Amino acid sequence: MKTINTPLTPPTMSKTTIAIIAAVSAATGAGVTAAMYSTRSEKKIQAAKSSTSISATSTTSLPAPVPASLPIAGKDIIPPVDPAGLFQYGFPGPIADLATRNALVSSFDRRLRNPSWVAEHITPESLATSNGDRKNSAFLEDPSVPEKFRGKLKDYFRSGYDRGHQVPAADAKWSQEAMNDTFYLTNMCPQVGEGFNRDYWAHFEDFCRRLTQKYPSVRIVTGPLYLPKRDTADGKWRVSYEVIGNPPNIAVPTHFYKVIFAEDGTTTGQVALGAFVLPNAHIPNEKPITDFEVPVEAVERASGLEFASKLPVGRRKRLCADTVCALVIKEYADRQKAFGKEAAQKAVAAPTRTSPRNSSA
Repeated sequence: MKTINTPLTPPTMSKTTIAIIAAVSAATGAGVTAAMYSTRSEKKIQAAKSSTSISATSTTSLPAPVPASLPIAGKDIIPPVDPAGLFQYGFPGPIADLATRNALVSSFDRRLRNPSWVAEHITPESLATSNGDRKNSAFLEDPSVPEKFRGKLKDYFRSGYDRGHQVPAADAKWSQEAMNDTFYLTNMCPQVGEGFNRDYWAHFEDFCRRLTQKYPSVRIVTGPLYLPKRDTADGKWRVSYEVIGNPPNIAVPTHFYKVIFAEDGTTTGQVALGAFVLPNAHIPNEKPITDFEVPVEAVERASGLEFASKLPVGRRKRLCADTVCALVIKEYADRQKAFGKEAAQKAVAAPTRTSPRNSSA
């Protein structure tokens, strides 16, 4: 195997501006990932939280709103309208379908038919245990999501995209049930196969697992992004993504993120924090993973999510300054692909070639 080494300290980034603008390089096939997001610290607004919540599986009865008396010109008047009365017929949403399973916790976006985020936890012990085999797992539609919002197996059929795990099956081999959990479509997004899901992304997942050689506890949150691209015709920024399925249901993300929390095993110790944004496109294996490193705030602004709001700045350290961020490219992967092509050529009336990570059919 060969190691793609990268400097311990990547080029210095501006403290006030970070670029994460999505563009795919036609020359290299790799995405040039950048964006313009201000990273200036902002004041946190504390909002009061309701003691009740509305979920996808239960309907919460909301009390009838009581019109407020408004003092106007010394008089109290009752508003002539009651917008909240709509809630007697149901709450429009949006509603995030939250699933807590053995190997992961996921939040599903009904509009895009993709997860918003999927969280996992790996340790040296969990990766050393092998009680699950992906040959015994099958891709499943998630029954916890209402049928009309659900990603369907048929949506991926001949789409040209892999059913790309957000939490990889290899991270959940400690039990067959845990591995099965990773095969729900709520843990999947359409991913480019050759050159990404079955190559660079797989090596990136391996990098995350190898972090447990130094850190006793590693938490990872993964999800899709839909980033803007500048239109060459008029110079304006637009978000454009493909939608697959019949009828078109599932959005094809332009990018994917991983936010990594490498812990020292204590509840008050330092946490090595790393965030990466990769284009959903062919990426050469020689590309340093540090080319895709971004501040956590950049992922938050792009996704509308918050990942470390309760982690004090004093406990944070930058992952790629604390350890070497480099991919290990395993030579056997190339030989395996070559063998697969040879076998496919010899097969009689064989369908399109599949691989262990190819799941578009």
